Amino acid sequence: MGTVIMHNVVSVDGFIADEKDDVGTLHDWYFSGDTPITEGGDQEYDHSGTGSRLKVSRASAEYVRPMWESIGVIVMGRTLFDLVNGWEGKPPAGDHVVVVSHRPKPEGWHPEASYHFVDDVTAAIDKAQELAGEWTIGVNAGEVGGQILAAGLVDEVAMDVVPVVFGSGKRFFGSIEGQHLLEDPHVVIQGDRVLHLKFKVRR
Repeated sequence: MGTVIMHNVVSVDGFIADEKDDVGTLHDWYFSGDTPITEGGDQEYDHSGTGSRLKVSRASAEYVRPMWESIGVIVMGRTLFDLVNGWEGKPPAGDHVVVVSHRPKPEGWHPEASYHFVDDVTAAIDKAQELAGEWTIGVNAGEVGGQILAAGLVDEVAMDVVPVVFGSGKRFFGSIEGQHLLEDPHVVIQGDRVLHLKFKVRR
């Protein structure tokens, strides 16, 4: 079974975007370094839609590179899918994407792409495990990620914390209720204008 990691870039007050889904300065560190995330620098992993090649600090590259290379499946919500148009059928990591949505895949949308639409989070993780094998499952934070955590289906939480305060917006854990304990961080890496943290979920 693949490890399920809920991951996102986040402000210090816990937001992944503002109310209009604008990430502001949260992704600036992806473009402020001198080290490509891939060894050859030939793959872009571009979440921004700008077409800019990602270059980060060496410390961030040494953390991000193996994590992204380990991902076999991404699980995302419909909001993010619509915002990035599913990365035009080419996910930034892994070969498969599972979208949690009550609406079907847009008619005629990239029929060659391995994108699977399911209507609840348990079915999403079941499908992701089927596709992933031993590869990691990367879950985007937000409402869907929070629901997957609340369902007890997340193994680790990974946060790239950027030193900015949003004040309001879209929360990393969505509208999750109740307390969910994490272990002490087993990864703490200081990058340039970003702090990489990983926590195992306490069972």
